[in-house]
Amino acid sequence: MILAKLTKLNFLFLFIIILLSIIGFFALYSAASGNIDPWSKKQIIRFSITFLLLIAIALIDTKFFYKYAYMFFFLSLFLLTSVEIAGTFGFGAKRWVHIFGISIQPSELVKVTIILALSKYYHALRFDRIGKIRNIFFPLCIVLAPFFLVLLQPDLGTSVMILLLGLSIIFIAGVRLWKFLLGFILSLIAMPLIWSNLKPYQHRRVLAFLNPESDPLGSGYHLIQSKIALGSGGLTGKGFLQGTQSYLEYLPEKQTDFIFTLIGEEFGFIGTIFILILFLLIIILSYYISFKSIHVFGKILSVGVSLNFFLYVFSNTAMVTGLIPVVGVPLPLISYGGTAMLSVMVSFGLLMNIAVNGHLRKLE
Repeated sequence: MILAKLTKLNFLFLFIIILLSIIGFFALYSAASGNIDPWSKKQIIRFSITFLLLIAIALIDTKFFYKYAYMFFFLSLFLLTSVEIAGTFGFGAKRWVHIFGISIQPSELVKVTIILALSKYYHALRFDRIGKIRNIFFPLCIVLAPFFLVLLQPDLGTSVMILLLGLSIIFIAGVRLWKFLLGFILSLIAMPLIWSNLKPYQHRRVLAFLNPESDPLGSGYHLIQSKIALGSGGLTGKGFLQGTQSYLEYLPEKQTDFIFTLIGEEFGFIGTIFILILFLLIIILSYYISFKSIHVFGKILSVGVSLNFFLYVFSNTAMVTGLIPVVGVPLPLISYGGTAMLSVMVSFGLLMNIAVNGHLRKLE
């Protein structure tokens, strides 16, 4: 039984995951000036553990995840709430909780459980009832509850990702476009109120995005150095371990938020395009798995995982190239970080689960 399921795994998908992770190991090795410590070694261990977890999740009966989807969501919501009570500070925000000596960032895990909860909700709802106002209330609560909890930490970048992810899934499920346009108009009207409630450092990030040179040694420093590093890489890059911006410590957070910039400096435009192609292949394969699934739960879950992954990639690459303000979003499978790795690999495990069990007609 297990062997039969293993043969149904999408091995091309798994190969791309491994390839991207190996690129990440070498990038972290370079970020540490040619040392496996402190980042690359830990990342290899984390990937090995979470890859085994991915395979284990893929082999579990899909009915288990369908049955307990809401329970997983409320558990992650509880963890998110506990951040306000017993969370620890880092980078100016309270985002982590300690469980059995391990630091976990619940805001990363809640993205996966939102996908699970919305997939179950729309699987159980008849298509002709999706657009009714009373049937929009519960999915909006699923999205807005973690959105506001993460916003309070404060973590504007992650909260916006949660909102975009949830609303995108609701739209794909079949809710009419005019309802989103109405919400967008109301958001524009509320923009002055939103701006007045942002933290001072968030104001500075937005203003630095609009004009980095206005504060080149302060809020605009990260973006300016990122652009210099990317531009200095040229077409083919300076070579592995030859990035001057990173080695001279001009490039900030080179092991996490700005690791794409480090790769761009060392391997140039060709290197970054190669990575983006690999990311694109993951997204395409996710949609292929969604198309092959015959139940709504699998289709929405697969698309949700794809959207979540896309938002990670877009937010990080757009941030380091100056297309959006600096928001502190990691590059999946490549940036250093335990909870982000766990979140992405668990979501891929669910995706592989649908690839294995997408033929099931009944989940109840």
